[in-house]
Amino acid sequence: MKVIESMIKGVKVIEPEIHEDQRGYFLETFQAKRYRDMLNLDIVFVQDTLSRSTHGVLRGLHYQQNYPQGKLIQVLRGEIFDVAVDIRRDSLTFGKWFSQILSEDNHKQIWIPRGLAHGFLVLSKSADVEYKFDEFYYPEDQRCLLWNDPEVNIDWPLGAPKLSDKDLKGKKLRELI
Repeated sequence: MKVIESMIKGVKVIEPEIHEDQRGYFLETFQAKRYRDMLNLDIVFVQDTLSRSTHGVLRGLHYQQNYPQGKLIQVLRGEIFDVAVDIRRDSLTFGKWFSQILSEDNHKQIWIPRGLAHGFLVLSKSADVEYKFDEFYYPEDQRCLLWNDPEVNIDWPLGAPKLSDKDLKGKKLRELI
Protein backbone atom coordinates (compact mmCIF):
# COMPACT_ATOMS: atom_id res chain seq x y z
CA MET A 1 0.00 0.00 0.00
CA LYS A 2 1.26 3.45 -0.89
CA VAL A 3 -0.01 6.62 0.83
CA ILE A 4 0.30 9.98 -0.94
CA GLU A 5 -0.21 13.22 1.00
CA SER A 6 -2.11 15.95 -0.83
CA MET A 7 -1.55 19.68 -0.53
CA ILE A 8 -4.55 19.85 1.85
CA LYS A 9 -3.65 18.71 5.35
CA GLY A 10 -5.16 15.34 6.13
CA VAL A 11 -6.33 14.45 2.60
CA LYS A 12 -4.55 11.28 1.53
CA VAL A 13 -4.61 9.14 -1.59
CA ILE A 14 -4.19 5.42 -0.99
CA GLU A 15 -2.86 3.14 -3.70
CA PRO A 16 -3.46 -0.44 -2.57
CA GLU A 17 -1.20 -3.36 -3.38
CA ILE A 18 -2.90 -5.40 -6.11
CA HIS A 19 -2.28 -9.12 -6.54
CA GLU A 20 -3.23 -9.95 -10.11
CA ASP A 21 -3.02 -13.04 -12.30
CA GLN A 22 -4.97 -14.75 -15.09
CA ARG A 23 -7.90 -15.34 -12.71
CA GLY A 24 -8.37 -11.67 -11.84
CA TYR A 25 -7.11 -9.67 -8.89
CA PHE A 26 -7.18 -9.45 -5.12
CA LEU A 27 -6.67 -6.36 -2.99
CA GLU A 28 -7.24 -5.22 0.55
CA THR A 29 -9.75 -2.35 0.74
CA PHE A 30 -9.37 -1.75 4.47
CA GLN A 31 -7.44 -3.19 7.39
CA ALA A 32 -7.60 -1.23 10.65
CA LYS A 33 -4.03 -1.74 11.86
CA ARG A 34 -2.40 -1.07 8.48
CA TYR A 35 -4.48 2.06 7.88
CA ARG A 36 -3.82 3.29 11.42
CA ASP A 37 -0.07 2.76 11.03
CA MET A 38 0.38 3.97 7.45
CA LEU A 39 -2.10 6.86 7.46
CA ASN A 40 -1.52 7.79 11.11
CA LEU A 41 -5.27 7.56 11.68
CA ASP A 42 -7.14 5.84 14.47
CA ILE A 43 -10.46 5.42 12.69
CA VAL A 44 -13.60 3.66 13.79
CA PHE A 45 -15.96 3.44 10.86
CA VAL A 46 -19.65 3.54 11.86
CA GLN A 47 -21.39 3.55 8.50
CA ASP A 48 -20.84 2.34 4.93
CA THR A 49 -22.77 3.79 2.02
CA LEU A 50 -22.96 2.90 -1.67
CA SER A 51 -24.15 5.22 -4.42
CA ARG A 52 -24.75 4.53 -8.10
CA SER A 53 -24.81 7.47 -10.48
CA THR A 54 -24.92 7.90 -14.24
CA HIS A 55 -22.58 9.83 -16.53
CA GLY A 56 -22.45 13.55 -15.84
CA VAL A 57 -24.00 13.36 -12.37
CA LEU A 58 -22.32 15.65 -9.85
CA ARG A 59 -22.96 14.89 -6.19
CA GLY A 60 -21.89 17.54 -3.73
CA LEU A 61 -20.12 19.39 -2.43
CA HIS A 62 -21.51 17.99 0.84
CA TYR A 63 -20.51 18.32 4.47
CA GLN A 64 -22.15 18.03 7.88
CA GLN A 65 -22.02 21.16 10.00
CA ASN A 66 -22.40 19.87 13.57
CA TYR A 67 -21.37 16.23 13.08
CA PRO A 68 -18.55 16.34 10.51
CA GLN A 69 -17.59 13.09 8.86
CA GLY A 70 -14.26 11.64 7.84
CA LYS A 71 -14.69 9.60 4.67
CA LEU A 72 -12.77 6.84 2.92
CA ILE A 73 -13.93 6.82 -0.71
CA GLN A 74 -13.40 4.22 -3.42
CA VAL A 75 -14.98 3.37 -6.76
CA LEU A 76 -16.18 -0.18 -7.25
CA ARG A 77 -17.36 0.34 -10.84
CA GLY A 78 -16.75 3.17 -13.29
CA GLU A 79 -14.73 6.37 -12.93
CA ILE A 80 -15.19 9.64 -11.06
CA PHE A 81 -13.48 12.99 -10.61
CA ASP A 82 -13.41 13.18 -6.82
CA VAL A 83 -13.03 16.55 -5.06
CA ALA A 84 -12.36 17.69 -1.50
CA VAL A 85 -12.62 21.37 -0.52
CA ASP A 86 -11.07 22.64 2.70
CA ILE A 87 -13.75 24.59 4.59
CA ARG A 88 -11.87 24.65 7.91
CA ARG A 89 -11.61 28.38 8.63
CA ASP A 90 -8.40 27.99 10.64
CA SER A 91 -6.65 25.99 7.92
CA LEU A 92 -3.83 27.36 5.77
CA THR A 93 -5.59 25.81 2.76
CA PHE A 94 -9.09 27.18 3.53
CA GLY A 95 -11.02 27.42 0.26
CA LYS A 96 -8.53 25.28 -1.68
CA TRP A 97 -9.54 22.09 -3.45
CA PHE A 98 -7.90 18.79 -4.30
CA SER A 99 -9.04 16.31 -6.91
CA GLN A 100 -8.24 12.75 -7.80
CA ILE A 101 -9.52 10.37 -10.46
CA LEU A 102 -10.85 7.25 -8.73
CA SER A 103 -11.80 4.27 -10.84
CA GLU A 104 -12.37 0.55 -10.90
CA ASP A 105 -9.13 0.30 -12.88
CA ASN A 106 -6.76 2.30 -10.66
CA HIS A 107 -8.32 1.06 -7.36
CA LYS A 108 -7.24 4.26 -5.59
CA GLN A 109 -8.96 5.43 -2.44
CA ILE A 110 -9.08 8.88 -0.93
CA TRP A 111 -9.27 9.73 2.76
CA ILE A 112 -11.09 13.00 3.41
CA PRO A 113 -10.88 14.16 7.03
CA ARG A 114 -13.58 15.93 8.98
CA GLY A 115 -14.08 19.57 8.10
CA LEU A 116 -13.93 19.27 4.31
CA ALA A 117 -16.68 19.42 1.72
CA HIS A 118 -16.75 16.47 -0.68
CA GLY A 119 -18.22 15.81 -4.09
CA PHE A 120 -17.65 13.89 -7.27
CA LEU A 121 -18.50 13.96 -10.96
CA VAL A 122 -19.16 10.72 -12.86
CA LEU A 123 -16.93 10.43 -15.93
CA SER A 124 -17.93 6.91 -17.04
CA LYS A 125 -21.33 5.63 -18.22
CA SER A 126 -22.13 4.97 -14.56
CA ALA A 127 -20.23 4.64 -11.30
CA ASP A 128 -20.66 2.79 -8.02
CA VAL A 129 -18.99 4.69 -5.18
CA GLU A 130 -18.45 3.26 -1.71
CA TYR A 131 -17.98 5.51 1.32
CA LYS A 132 -16.83 4.49 4.80
CA PHE A 133 -17.76 7.13 7.41
CA ASP A 134 -16.36 7.78 10.88
CA GLU A 135 -19.55 9.59 11.95
CA PHE A 136 -23.22 8.82 11.34
CA TYR A 137 -25.16 10.63 8.64
CA TYR A 138 -27.72 13.13 9.93
CA PRO A 139 -29.86 14.42 7.01
CA GLU A 140 -30.89 17.54 8.93
CA ASP A 141 -27.20 18.43 9.45
CA GLN A 142 -26.10 18.09 5.82
CA ARG A 143 -25.01 21.27 4.06
CA CYS A 144 -23.79 21.94 0.55
CA LEU A 145 -21.05 24.15 -0.84
CA LEU A 146 -21.97 25.39 -4.32
CA TRP A 147 -20.27 23.16 -6.89
CA ASN A 148 -19.32 26.06 -9.16
CA ASP A 149 -18.48 28.77 -6.61
CA PRO A 150 -16.13 31.11 -8.49
CA GLU A 151 -14.10 31.75 -5.33
CA VAL A 152 -13.23 28.05 -5.05
CA ASN A 153 -12.93 27.72 -8.85
CA ILE A 154 -12.89 23.94 -9.28
CA ASP A 155 -11.77 22.88 -12.74
CA TRP A 156 -14.51 20.29 -13.39
CA PRO A 157 -13.78 18.15 -16.50
CA LEU A 158 -17.37 18.30 -17.86
CA GLY A 159 -19.38 21.40 -18.65
CA ALA A 160 -23.02 20.94 -17.63
CA PRO A 161 -23.40 18.35 -14.87
CA LYS A 162 -26.64 16.79 -13.69
CA LEU A 163 -27.41 18.08 -10.17
CA SER A 164 -30.07 17.51 -7.55
CA ASP A 165 -32.25 20.47 -6.56
CA LYS A 166 -30.49 20.49 -3.18
CA ASP A 167 -27.04 20.69 -4.79
CA LEU A 168 -28.18 23.48 -7.13
CA LYS A 169 -28.96 25.54 -4.01
CA GLY A 170 -25.53 25.14 -2.42
CA LYS A 171 -23.98 28.08 -0.58
CA LYS A 172 -20.90 29.98 -1.64
CA LEU A 173 -17.76 29.67 0.48
CA ARG A 174 -18.14 33.16 1.94
CA GLU A 175 -21.70 32.26 3.08
CA LEU A 176 -20.55 29.29 5.16
CA ILE A 177 -20.25 29.58 8.91
